[in-house]
Amino acid sequence: MSLKILARNLFKTYRDGGRQVPVLGGIDLEVAAGEMVAVVGPSGSGKSTLLHLLGGLDRPDPEPLGEVILGDQSLSQLGDGALAAFRNRTLGFVFQFHQLLPDFTALENVMLPGRIAGHEPAEVHGAARKLLQEVGLEDRLEHFPNELSGGERQRVALCRALALEPPILLADEPTGNLDPSSGEKVLELLEALRRRRGTTVVLVTHNPDVARRCAKLYTLDRGVLHASPP
Repeated sequence: MSLKILARNLFKTYRDGGRQVPVLGGIDLEVAAGEMVAVVGPSGSGKSTLLHLLGGLDRPDPEPLGEVILGDQSLSQLGDGALAAFRNRTLGFVFQFHQLLPDFTALENVMLPGRIAGHEPAEVHGAARKLLQEVGLEDRLEHFPNELSGGERQRVALCRALALEPPILLADEPTGNLDPSSGEKVLELLEALRRRRGTTVVLVTHNPDVARRCAKLYTLDRGVLHASPP
């Protein structure tokens, strides 16, 4: 299943001591179901903030009113508990720093979303093994994160993000902490999995070569989002 992403008039301001720091200044973004788009921009331009708003990890400023709609669901209509449940079944997140649990094996890390969702242990175990096999880690299932290379850890993180087969994947610099060869492998896996599953992907990156692999490219600069020519 694929879902469309629609963001309208997103503003975000943070407080730094006694002053207001504007980060996003009225973002509009539409991503078609099953599409893969990239957002680029200088450090501090608000790329990660935008991703957090799209994923419901943070909320936009209440004034002026903006909204994020995933499929037919407006995130602003959900309370914190309902938003967490919706996020768990709808969204996968991949971050630059894999954020794997160090005391869990690769297999256990990938099983975690299914266990949290209350799925049957045998079903969760089988699905996690299949995903890890799909990305070439069938011999690393019982290894802990500190026993894996950077590229292997990021592949485990990608599997964890896809464990519940979410229709939307948000990736924040997923290749930014990897050497070029490992980064290329992770990107190829992301593209292949997206094609097979029809996942809608928003990818934040500093790498122009990565951005060019996406169907559309947007530049975020000083809180304003611009569509780049194809």
